[in-house]
Amino acid sequence: MSLGDKLRILIEERSLTQKELASQLNIAPSTLGSYVQNTREPDFSTLKSLATYFDVSIDYLLDYTSDKKNTDKEVEMLRIFRSLTEEQQHICIEQAKVFIRLNHNA
Repeated sequence: MSLGDKLRILIEERSLTQKELASQLNIAPSTLGSYVQNTREPDFSTLKSLATYFDVSIDYLLDYTSDKKNTDKEVEMLRIFRSLTEEQQHICIEQAKVFIRLNHNA
């Protein structure tokens, strides 16, 4: 599904007009219209704004999926990481960076 199709659905789900959305995102209505019609693509900043506004990922907007699936270890790591305090998450990230540097120096 194209970006324009995704935007059209998201706009309709929220009972918005393109003009209202453009105003809220501080972009020209004609620019938003060109995104919806798939005649123009948004820049990175606008993609971020759209994703934030609609509470979706940029991958969702771009209809992108990676062939790479998370391994069981990655899923476990994420589960553990999310259960840590913010301070512990910071320490975990710094420790992982040390491992990366050690791997590059080996």
